[in-house]
Amino acid sequence: MNISAIVLAKNNEDTITNTLQSLRSFSDVVLYDNGSTDKTIQISKKFSNVTLIKGEFKGFGWTKNEAVRFAKNDWVIIIDSDEVIDSKLLQTLQTKKLNSTTVYQLNFKAFYKDIQVKYCGWNNQKIKRMYNKTKTSYNMNAVHEDIISEGLSIELLDGNVEHYSYHTISQFITKANYYSTLFAKNNVGKKNSSPTKAILNALYSFIKTYFFKRGFLDGYVGLIISFSHMVTNFYKYIKLYELNQELDSK
Repeated sequence: MNISAIVLAKNNEDTITNTLQSLRSFSDVVLYDNGSTDKTIQISKKFSNVTLIKGEFKGFGWTKNEAVRFAKNDWVIIIDSDEVIDSKLLQTLQTKKLNSTTVYQLNFKAFYKDIQVKYCGWNNQKIKRMYNKTKTSYNMNAVHEDIISEGLSIELLDGNVEHYSYHTISQFITKANYYSTLFAKNNVGKKNSSPTKAILNALYSFIKTYFFKRGFLDGYVGLIISFSHMVTNFYKYIKLYELNQELDSK
């Protein structure tokens, strides 16, 4: 299989074993670690097909492009350190005749702990994750990065990626703080914001996730996710407001 798997990691000792186990059939797995202080690095060294790279994190777009530089193959698939590819997707990757002018999407199934999230807009998301590095790359967005696909075809592959992103409520809180800070820093001086905008975006985010996307059908988990979206959006725009205020005062 002439495909390199690219994994970004930082302090993922709870999930990295399952991720790398699902990638055992790949001859080339690049694990790009940006500062783990837990057992992530020690765990990765147990896998003979993994090349460990220690490097900087400069936003998701830049960092993914940097990690791809170490891939031995032209074809690369991006798998997060809390994701697992299932047997059907693996079989597809082993047998599929790839077209270099095509960017491939993967289907995602999301989990909170071991509970599948079926609503909230999380289930069966189609995300571009595989491409030929001689034809394209990621854009340089710090967050909401994407594979540049202008002039290229897009095709969905059979099989799934299982995403185990959250195991505790504390992780929702940590990620809300982390992603909102990235958003604010990436948009300071570019987008306007205000306390009112922060409140309205937060409320709309909750309503959209819990009601429009039927998060209430996920029960307790849907409530956690909807509230987390609300908190994240509030902090995104209130942090941006503060940074813009500081910029204007200089």
